Amino acid sequence: MSDAYDFVAKGKLKLKNDHETKKKKKSKHKHRDKDKEREKQSIQGSINESLEEKITNSSAPKLTKAELAFKQQQEKMRNKRIMERASTTHKERVEKFNEHLDTLTEHFDIPKVSWTK
Repeated sequence: MSDAYDFVAKGKLKLKNDHETKKKKKSKHKHRDKDKEREKQSIQGSINESLEEKITNSSAPKLTKAELAFKQQQEKMRNKRIMERASTTHKERVEKFNEHLDTLTEHFDIPKVSWTK
């Protein structure tokens, strides 16, 4: 009976994943326009370098063409979102949100309830 279980793989399941990706810490300092432009350029440079490194990295498990294309597209979309987010300041985002709220109808507003009138 124990012979049937001799060749069972023990331990946790190993998946094809990139464990090298790490989240970047957010900066708490306020940057000026010049700093933002420098930051954008450095981000774009580091993104291009990281893409090249990931593609040429031989220690990573071999990926199929579809997996490689998927990862590259994900990276491009993530970078696009980051650049869009970095291009606007918090103040601009708040103003845009307020403009959006102004365009909404008052249909969903809570009506004023008064017992005296």
